[in-house]
Amino acid sequence: MLCHLHISNFAIVRALEIDWAGGMSTITGETGAGKSIAIDALSLCLGERADAGVVRPGADKADIVASFDISKLTAAQQWLAEQDLAMGNECIVRRVVSSEGRSRGYINGVQVPAQQLKALGQHLLSIHGQHAHQQLLKQDYQRQLVDAFAANNALLGSTRTAWRNWQQLQREYSELEQSQQQRDAQRQLLEYQVAELDNFAPLDNEYPQLEAEHSRLSHGNTLLSQSQQCLQLLYDDEQQNIYQALSAAAAQLDQLCTLDPALHNISQMLQDALVQTEEASRELRRYADKVELDPERLAQIDERLGQWLNLSRKHQVAYEELPALHQQLAAQLSALTGDDKRLLQLADDIQQAEQHYMAQANLLSQQRQQAAKLLSDKISRSMHELSMANARFDIVLSQLSAAQASANGIDAIEFQVSTNPGQPLQALHKVASGGELSRISLAIQVILADKITTPTLIFDEVDVGISGPVAAGVGRLLRQLGEATQIICVTHLPQVASQGHQQLFVEKYTDGQATETRMRQLDDEQRISEIARLLAGENISASALANARELLCAPLV
Repeated sequence: MLCHLHISNFAIVRALEIDWAGGMSTITGETGAGKSIAIDALSLCLGERADAGVVRPGADKADIVASFDISKLTAAQQWLAEQDLAMGNECIVRRVVSSEGRSRGYINGVQVPAQQLKALGQHLLSIHGQHAHQQLLKQDYQRQLVDAFAANNALLGSTRTAWRNWQQLQREYSELEQSQQQRDAQRQLLEYQVAELDNFAPLDNEYPQLEAEHSRLSHGNTLLSQSQQCLQLLYDDEQQNIYQALSAAAAQLDQLCTLDPALHNISQMLQDALVQTEEASRELRRYADKVELDPERLAQIDERLGQWLNLSRKHQVAYEELPALHQQLAAQLSALTGDDKRLLQLADDIQQAEQHYMAQANLLSQQRQQAAKLLSDKISRSMHELSMANARFDIVLSQLSAAQASANGIDAIEFQVSTNPGQPLQALHKVASGGELSRISLAIQVILADKITTPTLIFDEVDVGISGPVAAGVGRLLRQLGEATQIICVTHLPQVASQGHQQLFVEKYTDGQATETRMRQLDDEQRISEIARLLAGENISASALANARELLCAPLV
């Protein structure tokens, strides 16, 4: 609930400190004194648009601070925690507007944009102005009231979830269906490409292996003849070969080592060379024996390499990327085939999703039907208490077509009223006057008081246009509403003002040079005088004072 409001240099307010209590607080004052100044300041503090015009003339800035007790406000606590702005059970909101029109907002000392002030404000208070009851004419708002009375939050949430799932599946089906022709053409191309590559069957690392084999086969004669020549030179020539020459040198050097041991290392090196030469000769012989002269295999490799290069050019990829492209195109073809299967699956999924949505929507509709009957009776009785003795109120539900169904269900909800005997029930906007709408709206607020999640309700002269017994009934209903939630009511009616648990008085003060608005809480005697003023005007008589005492002492509910 709202606990304290500080206003500095706002409009014609120089400085104002207001402590707010629970229950019903009424605000009265002379015409033009600025009875709504606190409400205007609160609206600005909680994110309404700001401009330089709100700053008191001569001041450099307007400063508004509102303190709230949120110990019982789960939604506000959760919102603050999600925004990392929590500060225990207290919430302090501040708005500063400079004389140049720049503004800054703060939540618990942290600067935030105006959008966040407004988002938080929805969890803290709700302001009902003189024309707020016009919202009652909107069918969407009427549906919200029925759902609030029926406590349909959970069922409404499951219905909306089912609706979103159903719609998402339909969108997916539509998108796949619309691209069917394009996919068919793409599939034909992919089927040809994949079949061609399947037939060729390129393997990873195959191309460099083919190149190496091709090089060997194409130079087979050269490799064979020259390797045989080398073998002759190294070992096989009977007349003279390298092995024989090394052997003779090694034997001679071995004899010299007896004369000079310093030649021993060189002799060992020659012995090693003999071994290496003999081993090289054996390996070269084995190689020469394996050299293939296979023109048929060479032709096959030539053809394979040619196809590989042609396909690489055709698909505009490097030769080593051809196997990966083959896998990629096969995967794309498989995905297109999967889309067709997905279309068939989606058709079944959509049918199931629709059935689930309709089941949830029908449950919601049943809940609304039951709640509508009970709420209609309660509103009719409250209207009778507000001097509409012959009024009848009815909430009519009609089922929408499948094409008109929405996330909010399958019901069209219309508030209907008859205000005179013999008059048929008609839509609210066709029958009810502004004053009647205001009373109906107030009656609904009282009925839904225990369902209201906003802890503070502010009524800004919602009682305009009513008087006498109607005003007394409105006062009693507001008082009753104040038993469940914090009510702040700006009023000019003594019957309403007297019903407050406490009363604040707004007055305009001037010293001849400057004007400012002040607000103060009235004690019991001051309340009697103010109620009498509201009854009789400036010339307060003894009978007016007696009437004021009677109003204040009368049973309040």
